[in-house]
Amino acid sequence: MIKERPGTAANGVVALLLILLVMVLAVASLFRGANTGHSGLAIGALVALGLSILMLVGLFAVQPNQARALTLFGKYRGSIKQEGLWWVNPLMAKKAVSLRVRNFETAKLKVNDNDSNPIEIGAVVVWQVVDSAEALFEVDNYEDYVRVQSESAVRTLATQYPYDAHAPGVISLSHNAADISERLASEVQDRLQKAGIRVLEARITHLAYAPEIAGAMLRRQQATAIIAAREKIVEGAVSMVDMALKQLEHGNIVQLDEERKASMVSNLLVVLCSDQPMHPVVNTGSLYT
Repeated sequence: MIKERPGTAANGVVALLLILLVMVLAVASLFRGANTGHSGLAIGALVALGLSILMLVGLFAVQPNQARALTLFGKYRGSIKQEGLWWVNPLMAKKAVSLRVRNFETAKLKVNDNDSNPIEIGAVVVWQVVDSAEALFEVDNYEDYVRVQSESAVRTLATQYPYDAHAPGVISLSHNAADISERLASEVQDRLQKAGIRVLEARITHLAYAPEIAGAMLRRQQATAIIAAREKIVEGAVSMVDMALKQLEHGNIVQLDEERKASMVSNLLVVLCSDQPMHPVVNTGSLYT
């Protein structure tokens, strides 16, 4: 595996000044040789001028948050990360790699969740190249590699968890965004590690049931919400009835036998749990007639 290491380069400003000086001297010698008829001087000046032009090819600039990987005849010679103007052997190839933070947003992928329900899911991955040598030489195209592996990680993650949690303590895609984002980032990082890429963040940006089951799942969610609401209503009603009976007995307001308690409980529960407003009925007779 090729790991990044610092490359060796000369100061580009100094090298440029020296090359320009050689070019000026070569041009002056060329004119002098042509005027004096000194062919050897003219030929030497032409050679020096050609070499100085060739030396200009060795100059290159490194921008902020950029690296230049140096190769000579196919062999990796190191990377230059410090910004500025530099000079190396003109025969070296200088491949630029951006070290800036970048985003990649996956398409809306259609997969089956852990409950085998078809869902649509999309995610965004924030990534950065941290090893220029691995990014260039360990994979064919590191940008395509990020795209393919990120989508593969999203598919794998979606199959491991259900869309909705139907039991306490179950991690789901829709209700545990922080946990899912952390696990997605870890999954993507494991796949991109060999390409010299660090994942800074990964989170789900789109999550929905597939159109063919969206209606049925919506009704299921509504039914679940109604049941949960009913449970709260019944729990509150029972608590209120118990409180009413205890206060009546504690204040000696009225003494109720078991049958009257049962009747009172029934009436209060109907009033408290009903969806519609109740109309009171006044009982003018006896409960036992």
